[in-house]
Amino acid sequence: MTTESLAWFKSSYSSNGGSCVEVAADLVASHEMVPVRDSKVQAGPVLALPASSFAAFIAGVKAGGFSA
Repeated sequence: MTTESLAWFKSSYSSNGGSCVEVAADLVASHEMVPVRDSKVQAGPVLALPASSFAAFIAGVKAGGFSA
């Protein structure tokens, strides 16, 4: 997977504290994958999650399934 050409973004709820992840939605339609990376180490590894798994994770977050 070439990550240089992806359009990375992080949540608008993210502050500049540095503990954020970035995602790229570019590959959802073509490969059904959501690339995720550490915003502090942009040249580091990328985790490619199945779109269905990422959607389930987001649904869990919105439902309050994860506490800090």
